[in-house]
Amino acid sequence: MYELKTLLPQFDIKLPTCMYPLKNVSLAADSLASSSPSSASASTSSCDDTASVAARQEKVLKQLEELKEQLGQIRKGLGVCGKTIQHTTAFQNGGLKEVPLQDVVINGHPNFIPYALLALKNAWRDLYTIDVKTFTHSTMADIGPAAREFEANLAKVPVNPALPKISVTLIWKNCEHTEMISSPTMYVPIYGEVNIIRYLGRVGPAEYRYEGSPLCNEIDLVLDICYQLLRCNTHKTQVAMVRLLDKRLQQQQYFGGSQMSVADIGVYSSLIRMPAITDKDLTPALVAWRKRAKLVAQI
Repeated sequence: MYELKTLLPQFDIKLPTCMYPLKNVSLAADSLASSSPSSASASTSSCDDTASVAARQEKVLKQLEELKEQLGQIRKGLGVCGKTIQHTTAFQNGGLKEVPLQDVVINGHPNFIPYALLALKNAWRDLYTIDVKTFTHSTMADIGPAAREFEANLAKVPVNPALPKISVTLIWKNCEHTEMISSPTMYVPIYGEVNIIRYLGRVGPAEYRYEGSPLCNEIDLVLDICYQLLRCNTHKTQVAMVRLLDKRLQQQQYFGGSQMSVADIGVYSSLIRMPAITDKDLTPALVAWRKRAKLVAQI
């Protein structure tokens, strides 16, 4: 091999006087393996340095505790609440930053009543508050008795100010699809009652958030079947979709397993909107499920 010339000239580097040298606190494996007296002395020196760093750490932690007590006394003197910040479930789930929810607007036709709003409001009455206010657009001369009964049932469910809340404005409008606008700055609607259920399931109580559940794909599949069921034009195709729902339910108490989920809300609301589907079209398992779901949805 040949010798390479030095590309950079040798500089006389002067270290700044404002810095202090750090001691080597690591224990090299080769120094431990060596049995020479010099290696033993180096190992002892490193152990002493490690103990010194640990003592300094304990001192810093003690000073932090004293500072915390001083801040608590200052808060008490100023009359400020001394409770620490408590992170909610959404913060703990993935470390996402929580922001206040915007009020949402839902445009719906009286012929396609979103019964899922009432079902969720009843199912969440002790967990979460959905504050629904209804208005009638100028394109609707009359909303009909079914929509008026729906409004009355919404008003019967009390609003608990102590619970987390999302405000929903329901506007009866001459529109083809039920749509939800979640952003006040841009018009990006979410079409379909099933997709609205998905949105509310993501922002609602932790007990109904299914994205982290092992049954996440199963719940989404059931909601997709509900989406197709609402678009069936013949009784034969509606019954075929009901048979698919029965296969998904199997021997479970609910579509989400042993607990009520947004999938059950979607199926229950879809069946209400399909008066042509009676108990004769349902399997015994679906009939029993419908009775259990009615106790929760209260519709």
